[in-house]
Amino acid sequence: MEKEIVKKGKLIIFTAPSGAGKTTIVRHLLKTVDGLAFSVSATSRPKRDHEVDGKDYYFLSPVDFRKKVDAGEFLEWEEVYTGQYYGTLKSEVQRLLDEGKHVIFDIDVKGAVNIKASFPENSLAVFVKPPSADILFDRLRQRGTETPESYRRRVQRATLELTYENKFDIALLNDDLEVALAEAERIIHSFLE
Repeated sequence: MEKEIVKKGKLIIFTAPSGAGKTTIVRHLLKTVDGLAFSVSATSRPKRDHEVDGKDYYFLSPVDFRKKVDAGEFLEWEEVYTGQYYGTLKSEVQRLLDEGKHVIFDIDVKGAVNIKASFPENSLAVFVKPPSADILFDRLRQRGTETPESYRRRVQRATLELTYENKFDIALLNDDLEVALAEAERIIHSFLE
């Protein structure tokens, strides 16, 4: 697959700690930049009420996820929280490339590092940086979607993920959303040209 990806399209990787705004930025880019297609990740975590299988994630049981890992079906994967796996299916990326699209990812920092390492010449990895750790933690708290335990886990993970900033091609500060969206468009247009 690696050779086909290099021949067919470019990979645009957006990563950040939860709450930094990467999903908002990726959704904006999908609406404003021609030729992009979103790589839907797979997960073994339970589906939330508003989520749609195949659109938000491919929801798999932990057993089915591990079977796909063992069969080599993932470009990258990780057990993010105990028993909760996330990953990028090779078949998903190949499907989008076969459609003639450039693939955009919204993934965690470790997955982003792995994809960038596999395709250093054909990918752009953007780290969405919050103005500060405190502002990031406030954003997570204000979501109102976390239990005290899940909030604690997210803060712990985000603290580690913030240390990854220098592993990526570009750090995009998301202090003012409109400025960040415009800068993201500029970055992507420049990379695709």
